[in-house]
Amino acid sequence: MAVKYWFIPSDIRKLAMALLFLMSGPVFCQFAPPAGQPGSSAIHRDSTAIIAWAETCSVIRGYVNISDTLFTYNGSNKATYGNPSNGVGKANDLVVSLGDGGEALLTFSQPVVNGTGYDFAVFENAFSSGFLELAFVEVSSDGLYFVRFPSSSLTPTSLQVGTFDTLDAKKIHNLAGKYQAMFGTPFDLQDISDSLRVDINHIAYIRIVDVVGVVQPPYACFDASGNIINDPWPTPFDTGGFDLDAIGVLHNASQGADNQEQIIHARIFPNPVKEKMTFIPGADIPCQVMITDINGCLVYQGKWIGQSTLDFSSFPSGMYLSRFFFENGSTFIRKIVKL
Repeated sequence: MAVKYWFIPSDIRKLAMALLFLMSGPVFCQFAPPAGQPGSSAIHRDSTAIIAWAETCSVIRGYVNISDTLFTYNGSNKATYGNPSNGVGKANDLVVSLGDGGEALLTFSQPVVNGTGYDFAVFENAFSSGFLELAFVEVSSDGLYFVRFPSSSLTPTSLQVGTFDTLDAKKIHNLAGKYQAMFGTPFDLQDISDSLRVDINHIAYIRIVDVVGVVQPPYACFDASGNIINDPWPTPFDTGGFDLDAIGVLHNASQGADNQEQIIHARIFPNPVKEKMTFIPGADIPCQVMITDINGCLVYQGKWIGQSTLDFSSFPSGMYLSRFFFENGSTFIRKIVKL
């Protein structure tokens, strides 16, 4: 029986070329270039766009070499350089090193909010535009749920980027450490606007998580598209991993509406609650109310104005997150414990 072909040869060639173009697309993808070049998104530490800096910083150190946790440098198997306080205040090239997979958690005097364009910038201490150490960036409204910015890394993974090798900033997006010292990598909260886990108009916590740049399992890290992230590794020193300098804020709650001061003084009681919870706002402005459980599932939604009461008696015991979105653009967020 003869085989019937549904495409003539020229059609096959066209189809093959189209598929090849689609498959090779990411190779030609380019993101913002290094600081100082046209089109760069780098923000200098002296930029007037920065209105505040992180006020507290706590650190969980990672190993100097995650693939050999018994290896030590200067007597420790974890990064030791710098103090957590080095991550507070204006960028000044005094850093705290996180080590492989280490974390830093930072807080602010006013919540970071989603404004026009970028909302905050993370500073590292790279000594050149090519020697870059990368980190994931995550944000939270309540300190319980964190959402990670969707990142992209197009650096080839056929060969491990060595300890002192370089990266191309144009192949990196939404990863801290993209720019050299004194220039912050900016982040736009609008990028995670579809997340139900955080309120992008009330970001109280920012977490920086070192990218372990090894290209081989089991320690490889991945971007939002599932690509392995390749960056300088190993870095088996006390200064290993991402070196956090600072986080500068571009938009925060202090830029809110005239009634913001009143809204901040809203309160709920009793907390913990057994039966009825009372909410007293700082102003009689209508607000949308959303309450979610520990798993992020919506358990209550409504519209309130002025002092209001909600019956909690039928809710299971546990932790809840209450969000109040006022019509003037202000927000009020509190954790509630149900006994």
